[in-house]
Amino acid sequence: MNILFATSEAVPLAKTGGLADVAGALPKALNKRGVDTRVVLPKYAQIPAALIGQFVQIATFNVSFGWRNQYCGLLKAEFEGVTYYLIDNEHYFKRHGLYGYDDDSERFVFFCFAVMEAVRYMDFHPDIVHCHDWQTGLIPFLLKTRYFYDPAWAYTKSVFTIHNLKYQGLFGIEHLQDLLGVGHDMFYADSLEFHGAGSCMKGGLVYADKLTTVSNTYAEEIQTEYFGEKLDSLLRYRSGDLIGIVNGIDDELFDPMNDPALEVPYRNSISRKRKNKVELQRELGLPQSEEIPLIGIVSRLVEQKGFDLITATLEEILNEDVQFVILGAGDAQYEHFFNDAAYRHPDKFKVWIGYDDRLARRIYAGSDLFAMPSQFEPCGLSQLLALRYRSVPIVRETGGLKDTVQAYDEYNGEGNGFSFTNYNAHDYMYTVRRALALYRNEEVWKQIVNNGNKEDYSWNRSAKAYISVYSQLLAHRKEKESWPVIL
Repeated sequence: MNILFATSEAVPLAKTGGLADVAGALPKALNKRGVDTRVVLPKYAQIPAALIGQFVQIATFNVSFGWRNQYCGLLKAEFEGVTYYLIDNEHYFKRHGLYGYDDDSERFVFFCFAVMEAVRYMDFHPDIVHCHDWQTGLIPFLLKTRYFYDPAWAYTKSVFTIHNLKYQGLFGIEHLQDLLGVGHDMFYADSLEFHGAGSCMKGGLVYADKLTTVSNTYAEEIQTEYFGEKLDSLLRYRSGDLIGIVNGIDDELFDPMNDPALEVPYRNSISRKRKNKVELQRELGLPQSEEIPLIGIVSRLVEQKGFDLITATLEEILNEDVQFVILGAGDAQYEHFFNDAAYRHPDKFKVWIGYDDRLARRIYAGSDLFAMPSQFEPCGLSQLLALRYRSVPIVRETGGLKDTVQAYDEYNGEGNGFSFTNYNAHDYMYTVRRALALYRNEEVWKQIVNNGNKEDYSWNRSAKAYISVYSQLLAHRKEKESWPVIL
């Protein structure tokens, strides 16, 4: 089984968010199960020189889209058993950062066409092209239209994964027509049209053979009006082809027993974990104590992540015997609020604006509790990392948070965290206070932490689920190939 991942980012080459973690870790897990999974993404300027130096150019060719005819280079390298291809065009990709440019539409339409052409120069014929989010959403569209009879793509099926339905790649219809070189017939409601605009996301949602998203609950939520971002009717129509598969984490890359960022390696020992808390407190200038509960947050500072609940309750929660550490960047209002809180509560609250991988790992290891009161969360990786580092999550019951964190039940001793249902500040604050109260019961706390050890949060389970999706598609394809020809 040959799978080509088409993605706009992937670890270890380029990352802005969780998509890169998925596109880097899932192919490794699939390959361990005998699948030949390869990854193609743009050659960005921010890819580290040490990694770029390992790539070899295997082809150069021109890519025609609309009236444009652009140079494209194809490079190839292998990391940790996974073959990576880079699409090279300095006009589009030799820039600071990955996204946020006025011509993002043209950049990623070029990328989609370039992937379609690049397959001709790979020693690899994909049985399935697996596309991720709007930046690659037009690949299934091209596969079913312009490249339907192309021998380079003969019998290839497509899978489209929704990582976050909110970001849809919406552009003017005439602009997308110009880029794609197609007429009005491709911009009706049953194709690329979306409320008067053209949608790259719909290229995947309408034309891919199978749709997946990153948790079972999110797959159900996006079929409702509240979470569906005006695509819920289409997703309900395609519900038979929509599957929720919870993301995993790379349990080799994130291992508290072998993490060089930590002062004290540990597996299940709460006492050894708390030595990392003391080191984190020392590093950040907080009072050092194993007994004081420390709540950690590693996140983008945006409303989606529940920061209006956190800001509304922070003063009251800081009246408790507790410490708070936040790492992240985002909306200016939250950055200013947390900087001010750190100034007013130097012994209880610390914030680091920006991102630092070493500090993130130290927060996962040093925190006793990890807060994620999100408005919505397709999957979430932070709660999985927190559980891996034996930090107990506090979450709202939405998306992947609901699927991976079970509220602790005092009566049967089950549950690996704390959760609340309604999105309001009082429910969040009550849940935090309940967690802090149970933290002070050492035996109960050991039980909660141990409960978090029982689940497999690696990519093993997820990889099996994706292989099942691929196998269904290929079995269906073979059935069609074996149908008799009736003359």
